[in-house]
Amino acid sequence: MAIVFKVDVLTALKEAGYNTSKIRNDKIMGEAMLQKLRNGEMVSWAVLETICGLLDCQPGDLFEYHKE
Repeated sequence: MAIVFKVDVLTALKEAGYNTSKIRNDKIMGEAMLQKLRNGEMVSWAVLETICGLLDCQPGDLFEYHKE
């Protein structure tokens, strides 16, 4: 995959006070999206917007392009 995460999003969310239980219980995002994040897979634009809001960051802080 040419576009990859620069950071471990789940670790960054945990450091910001959002562990996976809180994310699920507060209905911030579902288990399917959490599983995609665990596997380093791409998620929807809505989820990226949510992550950027929670981490107070820009999408470019999360991703980078690797030429294959």
